[in-house]
Amino acid sequence: MSDEIAAEPAPFTFRVCEAPTRDVGRGLIRLDPDDMLRLGVEVGDVVSIVGRRSTVARVMPAHAGMRRQSLVQMDGLARVNAGASLDEPVTLHPATVARARAVTLAQVGARVRAPDSRTLARLLDGIPMLAGDRVRTTLVGAQTREFTVESSDPPGPVMIGPETHLRCLDGTAEGNAVTYEDVGGLGHEVRRIREMIELPLKHPEVFQHLGIESPKGVLLCGPPGTGKTLIARAVAREANVHFIHVNGPEIIDKMYGASEAQLRRLFDDAEKNAPSIVFIDELDAIAPKREEMSGDRQVERRVVAQLLGLMDGLQSRGQVIVIAATNIPNAIDPALRRPGRFDREIIVGVPDENGRREILEIHTRGMPLAADVDLSRLAFRTPGFVGADLAALCREAAMSALRRLIPDISFEDGRVSEEKLAALVVTAEDFVAAQAGTQPSALREIVTQASHKRWADVGGLDDIKRLLVEAVEWPTRHAALYAAAGIQPPKGILFYGQPGTGKTLLAKALAGESGANFIAVKGPQLLSMWAGESERGVREVFRKARQTAPCIVFFDEIDTLTPNRGGTGGALTDRVVAQLLTEIDGIEDLRGVTVVAATNRLDQIDAALLRPGRFDFLVEFHAPDIPGRQAILDVHAGKMPLAPDVDLVALAEATAGMVGADIEALCRHAGVAAIRDVVERDVPERNPTADGEAGAVLRVMPRHFEQALAAMKRERTT
Repeated sequence: MSDEIAAEPAPFTFRVCEAPTRDVGRGLIRLDPDDMLRLGVEVGDVVSIVGRRSTVARVMPAHAGMRRQSLVQMDGLARVNAGASLDEPVTLHPATVARARAVTLAQVGARVRAPDSRTLARLLDGIPMLAGDRVRTTLVGAQTREFTVESSDPPGPVMIGPETHLRCLDGTAEGNAVTYEDVGGLGHEVRRIREMIELPLKHPEVFQHLGIESPKGVLLCGPPGTGKTLIARAVAREANVHFIHVNGPEIIDKMYGASEAQLRRLFDDAEKNAPSIVFIDELDAIAPKREEMSGDRQVERRVVAQLLGLMDGLQSRGQVIVIAATNIPNAIDPALRRPGRFDREIIVGVPDENGRREILEIHTRGMPLAADVDLSRLAFRTPGFVGADLAALCREAAMSALRRLIPDISFEDGRVSEEKLAALVVTAEDFVAAQAGTQPSALREIVTQASHKRWADVGGLDDIKRLLVEAVEWPTRHAALYAAAGIQPPKGILFYGQPGTGKTLLAKALAGESGANFIAVKGPQLLSMWAGESERGVREVFRKARQTAPCIVFFDEIDTLTPNRGGTGGALTDRVVAQLLTEIDGIEDLRGVTVVAATNRLDQIDAALLRPGRFDFLVEFHAPDIPGRQAILDVHAGKMPLAPDVDLVALAEATAGMVGADIEALCRHAGVAAIRDVVERDVPERNPTADGEAGAVLRVMPRHFEQALAAMKRERTT
């Protein structure tokens, strides 16, 4: 009797919660170490998980921040295999698995050729499974494939090994499952949607007890590529309800009444299969503002009216929920945006640094990364990138690594050796190359580019650098201290001074060091001959900045955009100044946005902009003194192959009156003079560049600096 009890230990009940992103598809669950001891299992042991169905997984200890008793961390695939949702109970008990001699898999959703059996066995090595389970693999380029386990030899719980014979059947029509672990950087938005959708669908009795109607609709707004459609697919999958996906333009039909009839059929289908979710993508295409439609757009008018009637007339209250997505919510008819139709509007914004890190972890979790890849640093260097951009970045990095393998592919059989494949990793250089060709979607309509300048690239100006760190970086990194002090961070900083003193360069370095999104605006580019377009351009810049906060908006040559009102600029610049004043210090709060501007004509700027609350700091850039000029020389001449007798201290003393741009030009002229000497001396005999000896033969001498200095002084006198 005691032996039977030992062989069949009593199961324990646990509540399901989300798994870490890195665990998705690895066949793992995580428990508190005390629960593992209570269950009688050790790290790596296989346990049986019983919800509405049974599955198996290996158990690992939960990370320190998630160690709570009676919680089990399971990824979306494990939850699907166990027939359990988040916050539902499952029972666990130890299980034994056998090494699989043969396993038959059916590819899910993909109509492309499945990976060969050797590659698939290597990717699935060590994952326990049961017939009926789903398993996932990640291929190069962050491509995922899902398979259903059709059968195994021997039957029951098995684990795939290198010796397992795998057979893969053709794909099915059903697409890959999307779970909450596949949605990164949107934890707050997912929680709000879950409470709006999962609770009414799973527990309608709560709303009946409270005497209130359950929500009918959720509108997801935000820039393209931020994950609106992905959230809807994840919610539908996790809620385990009937899901109807409608692309907005598919509704419109040329036949009279056909568009409205198609909408009615969709909602009838949803009610018959309740509980269900109707997801309308690109809602603005079928529900624009009726008052702005011309007389020839009667189809859209009728579709809007039909959609209003269907959302108000849903009989299965709480059992049919409408989710819609759009990136231009202001174009939607306002009658749809009231409570009772779309009860809540959730803004799916551009991810911050932590969100970008989560998204990068999702898209690189099956990628062989080199040791020099730092995802935290990569997240810091990708401001303005949305989820789609980061997915493209990881894909391009993987393709960059793949190009290195192409010369090693055998053209006889088209196969790559296991040794070559095992050595293929994605390096930090691959991500750098990929980032150069990937532009952030959230800032694509605004003139901007990532800055590679750092504080070390700016010679001198230490006091101004310290001020910028305190005014721009601290409010983001130490927001709690500002709140405790009861003060607001500065809104604007104005650089002024003579040309060439480093105003624009310092703004670039600030963007590179802060890690914030950066929008660069050249003053005259916003001015337009068409009435209202200039003001609209200013509004669009600040709308994008608020959307991508924390953000720095840099206005170069701002004096051309904001001259004194009532002067020669006329009514156009007066309106632009008024628009800029209201954007910086108007009714709408400029939270998380810092305005930096540069000018060499401070007297030409309208006085209303110069008060505290708009430009809080007016920073003057002077011509550098001797230590400042030496610091600038260290920056520009430090990269040059200088002769040992070049004295930068003496050169700093000889460049009195020069600003940073002059000193950079001096170094450039000296370098060209040194190149001229090498070319004129060596070209008749050989080409040192072609021989790979350019660095060995090139030296910048003191006489080259003297020649450049004399030439620049002659130019100044003439």
